[in-house]
Amino acid sequence: MSNKTILQMAQDAKAARSALATASGTARQDALNRMADKLLAVKEELFAANAEDLASAPELSPAFRKRLQVTEKIFAYMLNRLREAAALPDPVGRVLEGRTMPSGLQVSKVAVPIGVIAIIYEARPHVTTDAAAVALKSGNAVILKGGSESIRTNLVLAKAMREALVEAGLPADAVQLIERTDHGAVTELLQQDKFVDLVIPRGGKQLIRAVAEGTRIPVLKHYDGICHQYVAADADLAMAVAVVVNSKCQRVEV
Repeated sequence: MSNKTILQMAQDAKAARSALATASGTARQDALNRMADKLLAVKEELFAANAEDLASAPELSPAFRKRLQVTEKIFAYMLNRLREAAALPDPVGRVLEGRTMPSGLQVSKVAVPIGVIAIIYEARPHVTTDAAAVALKSGNAVILKGGSESIRTNLVLAKAMREALVEAGLPADAVQLIERTDHGAVTELLQQDKFVDLVIPRGGKQLIRAVAEGTRIPVLKHYDGICHQYVAADADLAMAVAVVVNSKCQRVEV
């Protein structure tokens, strides 16, 4: 992937999406299970790459470093999510609702892939596998743009997942990782409206706003979560306070 331009990646993703359109749910399921197997095979390489990422950015805050680090727990999470996605019912072609018109015409709403999805995100390497799993399960090709601080880790993940796709008989370019770490790569990606059907930014307000303002591609964005707690009049107030504190302090880095 390293010699490809952003335009080439977008074009290749579109071609891969066309190939996915004729692939069976069983093939996509097989690819996801193979991805988990591939990650197990490169576990040592992955942890070494992650250690290099951490060592190359000593100025990062403790909270950011924690988001970046791949621990045994995070690695197990990656494997489980890939296998869980594989085990889910195939969403492609599922009839969501339907009715018969007075004329006798049958009308149905059917789940179909979006096409090519670009996902722009920050430190967490597990987003790389999560995003690829969700995209592939739903029959979409995905272009991933992770943060520069996690590039070595993400390269190992992407290589393993692409090899799994090929072994499953699917196009490797169904999952692509942008290796460039400059901001210009994001700018170029956001101009590929002929090939990319949806952009999903995953990060802080500044990232999401910059993406939404910099493209004509539809953007699935979020800004603020709904962080309210509603307490019933007869609730255990001590428990309610403990729940609120835990929700904010259990993982401060999130």
